[in-house]
Amino acid sequence: MRLHRNLVFAVIDTLNNVFNEGKYADKEISKALKRDKRWGSRDRSFIAETVYDIVRWKRLYAEIAEVKEPFSRPNLFRLFAVWATLKGIQLPDWKQLEDTPTRRIKGRFDELSKTRKFKESIPDWMDELGVKELGEQKWTREIAALNQMAPVVLRANSLKATTKKLRDSLFTESIEAHSLKKYPSAIELDERANVFSTEIFKEGFFEVQDASSQLVAPFLQVEPGMRVVDTCAGAGGKTLHLAALMENKGQIIALDIYGNKLKELKRRAKRAGAHNIETREIDSTKVIKKLHNSADRVLIDAPCSGLGVLSRNPDAKWKLQPEFLDRIRNTQQEILSDYSKILKKGGKIVYATCSILPSENQGQVKSFLASEEGQGFSLEDEKIVLSHESGYDGFYMARLIKNT
Repeated sequence: MRLHRNLVFAVIDTLNNVFNEGKYADKEISKALKRDKRWGSRDRSFIAETVYDIVRWKRLYAEIAEVKEPFSRPNLFRLFAVWATLKGIQLPDWKQLEDTPTRRIKGRFDELSKTRKFKESIPDWMDELGVKELGEQKWTREIAALNQMAPVVLRANSLKATTKKLRDSLFTESIEAHSLKKYPSAIELDERANVFSTEIFKEGFFEVQDASSQLVAPFLQVEPGMRVVDTCAGAGGKTLHLAALMENKGQIIALDIYGNKLKELKRRAKRAGAHNIETREIDSTKVIKKLHNSADRVLIDAPCSGLGVLSRNPDAKWKLQPEFLDRIRNTQQEILSDYSKILKKGGKIVYATCSILPSENQGQVKSFLASEEGQGFSLEDEKIVLSHESGYDGFYMARLIKNT
């Protein structure tokens, strides 16, 4: 593989923004890809995948390169040289890459790979927490799975297309995909491709949604004609799935504290042909109080650590801090207590997170059921989805029923 200077420099600039400026990898990669219209799909893939790779393995590569943050530009080139050497790519004769100790890099890699926190490139505190919550063996398997690049999974929008129709339509655009047995609306791309530029995306045939995430809406057991409240709707991936399952009949009230996310949801709903969604920004406690005892179903897709989606957000390993986890657990408990009041008697609520930590999942449900607000509720079913078992994101969902 021949390295091109303009592509490598784009990688270095993007890494500088992610590591030194605290920017988000996905947004910086999107910006970088717009720099040169002449770049083809292979060039763009090189930039995106190289940046994600170096972000994912930052601790390991920095240890091998013997560099520390904040990374200077020569430091970033050293990280790149480690990446290229471990990929078996011959380094060009550039000033920035001279004196790269190729043989020592491979030796250091073998040596450091014997220690999990270096091998899986994670902060000490995260490694300790993973062992504490999941146990040594399960955590070792799970963090290894979360370091794999996430596959691209689409959800066929049943308001407009079946999985077969979606697959056939993609095939006409030279994109091959296969169905997934345990996920009725899902198809997975055989190779990564820019599906957002396809005509069928503009027509609303599908959404990009991980297979594990596609389990949440059906778990709520919605039916056409129900009144459903999605309390942390965000940009609406699961809201749109609920609308499809309800066949556009009944009412979905999509709530969020961020108005800009709800605007995006409205745009997506229009494209998807989902007409039974009403958005409401939570700008005061009155918004929730007005809904007390009114819903047949409530979805709480709670804010969380996001440890189950590290494969698609590798920079979260470096942005996440232990103090945030303490804060988010308190927030989760408050949300469960407040939003459960929206449910009417006989209704069902699903509490879901994209975390793999029992303290954010089973622990929160247990605490809620033992609390005053949880009296009258009982646990009907729960699903623990681990990445090393499913091959997709780590997720948790619990379905509770309000008996009194």
